[in-house]
Amino acid sequence: MNEVIVAILRSGTPLIYVTMAGVIAQRAGVWHLGLEGLMITGACATIVGIMLTGSVPLALLIAIILCVLGSILLWFVVEKLRANPIIAGLGLTGLGIGGTALAVQSIFGSQAAVNAPFGLPRLGPAFGPYGVLSIFVLLMPFVVLGMWVLLRRTRFGLQLAAAGEHPFAARGVGVDPARMRLAALAIGGVLCAIGGAELAAGSLQIFAQNMTAGRGFMAFAAVIFGGAHPFGAALAALFFAVVGAIGIRAQLVFGDRVPHDLLLALPYLATVFGVWVSGKLRGGAKAAAVNAELRDY
Repeated sequence: MNEVIVAILRSGTPLIYVTMAGVIAQRAGVWHLGLEGLMITGACATIVGIMLTGSVPLALLIAIILCVLGSILLWFVVEKLRANPIIAGLGLTGLGIGGTALAVQSIFGSQAAVNAPFGLPRLGPAFGPYGVLSIFVLLMPFVVLGMWVLLRRTRFGLQLAAAGEHPFAARGVGVDPARMRLAALAIGGVLCAIGGAELAAGSLQIFAQNMTAGRGFMAFAAVIFGGAHPFGAALAALFFAVVGAIGIRAQLVFGDRVPHDLLLALPYLATVFGVWVSGKLRGGAKAAAVNAELRDY
């Protein structure tokens, strides 16, 4: 049982950090499909930074700077060049995947996996001999709570919601929607860097090409499934992590009796299912609202 809990925390923590980046972007009115690119950039920068500098804090700083710069680039393309945010986000994802592969090839002369001598600071074995977790796992619940407070209980959160939902009205009361979106995307860049760092250096200390394997898109799906609410999105991301952990456990229990590819596909099938359920629920709520208006009329 402890091994399952550890597997859920290890796979769910980086996903939740990136999901929070998607939540704050969605709150600002940006459909952030660049999460995958920023996450893999943070993972690569952390491992390469540890190898080149020998310092975890410096490597994390490099990862954060690169992810924030990527977020600023997305903001510039969307706000100043008036590009479609969905296409721009997909372009940022392609830039992150291709750019990290090019960086590893240029620095190390090979496209093989890169191993760091050490990773993020870790906690003690909270769940037995297999329960060594990084410090970002402990901080994750506080980050989710802090995101809820920021978006729901602060002036900044109210201005961000106004900029995302009613930009013309927000501009009329002195709130600059473009500036609010820039702040939201920059904060999201920091969270994506932490999520990528946790994925690559939290328990493995390794970076391989395309190691995010669609987790950024899972995070985007969790934002939709959770209604762009910090708690709901975090629970959705945790649900995807639970499904992934069940798939890993099933491989150990059933072995070759169940197709290996099917077990690996379980988190992605759960992602599709979550988006479908979210669409059904929203469609039902909208239909109920329309029927209520017709009855009142």
